[in-house]
Amino acid sequence: MLHLAFAAGMRVSELVGLRLDQIDGQTMSSVHIMGKGRRERVLPLWKQTAAAVKAWLKVRPVTDAPELFFNARAQAMTRSGFEYILTKHVAAAARKAPSIAGKGVSPHVLRHTCAMHTLQATRDVRKVSLWLGHASLQSTEVYLRADPTEKLEALAAMSPPMLTPGRFRAPDKLLAMLNVAGRKPNYAE
Repeated sequence: MLHLAFAAGMRVSELVGLRLDQIDGQTMSSVHIMGKGRRERVLPLWKQTAAAVKAWLKVRPVTDAPELFFNARAQAMTRSGFEYILTKHVAAAARKAPSIAGKGVSPHVLRHTCAMHTLQATRDVRKVSLWLGHASLQSTEVYLRADPTEKLEALAAMSPPMLTPGRFRAPDKLLAMLNVAGRKPNYAE
């Protein structure tokens, strides 16, 4: 479930609402996602993600429930149920990698991480938008601001300004104007 959520950059509502018939046949090569505003997107899956889904289907209890994922009572997985499972896995991961313990890992963090991973791999915000199922590029531009790589590339492309070290000395004309205005300069000359 976590692998699929990350790989497809799914919203929690998309993940918990995912049905068996939305996974593409025997190969499990793609997933049909019904997103916000009833917009549908079809995403290819990594072989590793397909293998994880196949492994789940082998142990998934037999039930008439159409949902791919459900709770221990064979009812549709809820948002809070998914958050509970994620929290459990984050705690387990934190035991092996203590730096994770202080991080606020939420379901949306998986989606955001997928977006950042896609942006860094493709350098194309349009592809990120397409992958996440955003209605407009404006929704995706948030990820551009979050990527420090973009800022470092911009800095590397620019030349620093040529500054002459020294103290500022106000021109006589500026000092005269300030005196007329009734202000006294409060800086060292």
